[in-house]
Amino acid sequence: MSATTATAEAAPMGRRRTLEALSGLLLVLFVAMLSGTVVSTALPKIIGALNGSQMQYTWVVTATLLTATATTPIWGKLADLFNKKLLIQVAIVVFLVGSVVAGFAQSAGQLIAARAFQGIGVGGLQALVQVAIAAMISPRERGRYNGYLGGVMALATVGGPLLGGLIVDTSWLGWRWCFFVGVPVAVVALILLQVTLNLPTVRRENVKIDYLGATLIAAGVSVLLIWISFVDNSFAWLSWQTAAMVGGSLLLLALAVRVESRAAEPVVPLGIIRERTTALAILGSLAVGMAMFGGAVFLGQYFQIGRGYSPTEAGLLTIPMMAGVLLSSIVAGRLITATGKIKPYIVAGSIILVAGFALLGTIDHETSLVLVGAAMFVVGVGVGMTMQNLVLAVQNTVALKDIGAASSSVAFFRSLGGTIGVSVLGAVLARRVTDRITHDLAAAGFPTSGGGGSSSLNLAALPAPVQHIVRAAYGDATGHIFLISAAIAVVGIIAALLLKPVTLRSSLDLPDTARSVAVAADAVDGAPAFDEVTVDSGTKDPVRR
Repeated sequence: MSATTATAEAAPMGRRRTLEALSGLLLVLFVAMLSGTVVSTALPKIIGALNGSQMQYTWVVTATLLTATATTPIWGKLADLFNKKLLIQVAIVVFLVGSVVAGFAQSAGQLIAARAFQGIGVGGLQALVQVAIAAMISPRERGRYNGYLGGVMALATVGGPLLGGLIVDTSWLGWRWCFFVGVPVAVVALILLQVTLNLPTVRRENVKIDYLGATLIAAGVSVLLIWISFVDNSFAWLSWQTAAMVGGSLLLLALAVRVESRAAEPVVPLGIIRERTTALAILGSLAVGMAMFGGAVFLGQYFQIGRGYSPTEAGLLTIPMMAGVLLSSIVAGRLITATGKIKPYIVAGSIILVAGFALLGTIDHETSLVLVGAAMFVVGVGVGMTMQNLVLAVQNTVALKDIGAASSSVAFFRSLGGTIGVSVLGAVLARRVTDRITHDLAAAGFPTSGGGGSSSLNLAALPAPVQHIVRAAYGDATGHIFLISAAIAVVGIIAALLLKPVTLRSSLDLPDTARSVAVAADAVDGAPAFDEVTVDSGTKDPVRR
């Protein structure tokens, strides 16, 4: 890529055009987030209606996260090579197909498969929206727009559970509309993007897609996550299945690293990942993803099964968390734009997130809802101050032509952390619930074997005394997984403290000094511009790798 071409692509948009294009992108982001949140409060009823198990409950969430995680870096790399707008539209279509198929599922297994396909589209949307925004708005100004992102996150996360609860509580709709409801919104987003989003396409000759690397990464991550989901349930930690799956995953990922180090167009550029800010942001995102997704996904289950509230009421009870996300993302975003500093807000958000999860770790099936709501608000504040700003910190350190790979790398590890978190915490929850129910049933004189074909999540099929035992088991076990989330989130604090203090740049691309060095390097060794030149975030001096 020539310097001239890169400069052309880096031309900033006017404010009006930016807001018009941003409206379509935010609607896309809303659709992607809604697909997960709309089922959060409805999932107990959905799995109950399909007579599913706790493991299948977890896998309805995990399947989407798994495929989204595995495909995110691929979508991000494609965004560096091809038309970003077209890729977003393709991802929307994939998401639409998956939503329709999920809505027609006749069993928990079919629903999990459809959600896995839907996750491919979600992976594209969560990576490409960030890439498109980075191509329009400079890092420093992006802090101001993070308030819009926070608003969309809050609306989707509050509105989704409320909408899902209303749908399953409305007899003439039914749970299948939890998946159909996103279809018209996605169609509107598709049309709006066609009209408003106009990003220059950089045409590059001899484009090479690293299919082998992409396949190895997807396979390695998938095998690891499948092992996490089944270990200690279907087979023991020390077993031949564990050795085969963990060993196979490590081998596939080692081969992926080798392939990526030699590929002309690697899916995950190792040079970018090794950069200090990117590496620390990835570590922080991994911890935040594990804690946030792994903990928050079980709140709907806690309110409905552990406390006995309806899906609609459970959705309303999650509002404090989303209020925290909205408030903190808007305030922190504006302060970041005003000062150009980002590290203080990431550090503060990481500490607040741990405090919030520690508070949630104290809950049981009788905890005051005021305390639960206050703890959720604190968690929301932490999420709003960290999640988007970790991506922003990375985008500030890379050239515009590498924005796709860099942004998707952070999203990839955040999604990976979320998938691991949901799987591990779901397994811990299932084990503690099973042990508690077995113990309490035996103490009450009930038989502890032969469930009669009904799941413990289908409370309507259980006698009233057994329902009370199940609710208490879920309510008390949930606090334990939030304590684990708090411990995991401590890693995010360490990563945030180690971040280098920088001032966000006001240009879309790296400074011209780095470009000059890169162009000079082309003349000497024929290397592509910027491929081996980075800019020190603190000094802004170009560094040849």
